[in-house]
Amino acid sequence: MPISISIVEDNDQLRATLAKVIGRADGFRFATDYASAEDALADLPKVKPDVVLMDINLPGINGVECVRKLKALLPQTQVMMLTVYEDTENIFNALAAGANGYMLKRTPTKELVEAIREMQRGGSPMTTHIARLVVQSFQKAAAPAPAPGDDLSVLSEREQQVLDLLAQGLIYKEIAEKLNIGYETVHTYIRRIYEKLQVRTRTEAVAKFLQR
Repeated sequence: MPISISIVEDNDQLRATLAKVIGRADGFRFATDYASAEDALADLPKVKPDVVLMDINLPGINGVECVRKLKALLPQTQVMMLTVYEDTENIFNALAAGANGYMLKRTPTKELVEAIREMQRGGSPMTTHIARLVVQSFQKAAAPAPAPGDDLSVLSEREQQVLDLLAQGLIYKEIAEKLNIGYETVHTYIRRIYEKLQVRTRTEAVAKFLQR
């Protein structure tokens, strides 16, 4: 089944461009688009798309608050922030609200399409720059007391290599190319890393990696 995608973006030209990109991408289906959070929240529960691309700077209810409300209505729908903002406050507010990925509008089309696929497979895609900001934020924070799952010795050498590359901000496809392994193999390694470290997201796994 194709991945159904809805768009929440107040820029008419960009919204139309994204719709065309999605409509032409293999395995994707453009579902609906909205110029405001209010319209999206009223209609999306009926549409039930697999993925929503969400802007932050929307008229009325902003994108972060829209994500929070939308996740309460459609917990299984994956939400990717697609925005011009790359400051830590907006990043963490969006992730805390329930966003599953965070990409910039200047991201090349091919990379954006790959990021949507990665998110549908359980990943939390971010541009390399955004991932670096997340890493730097954790580095500045005080390390918490050790807890079960903090010991990286439970990971195999290959799993630690994968986690190291995750911490550098690489997406799954780039990790596969770097280690000369298959994309699905990377996905398997990351699932095992999450299980062994007792985490559920890329951000949590990277945080434990930085505390080592």
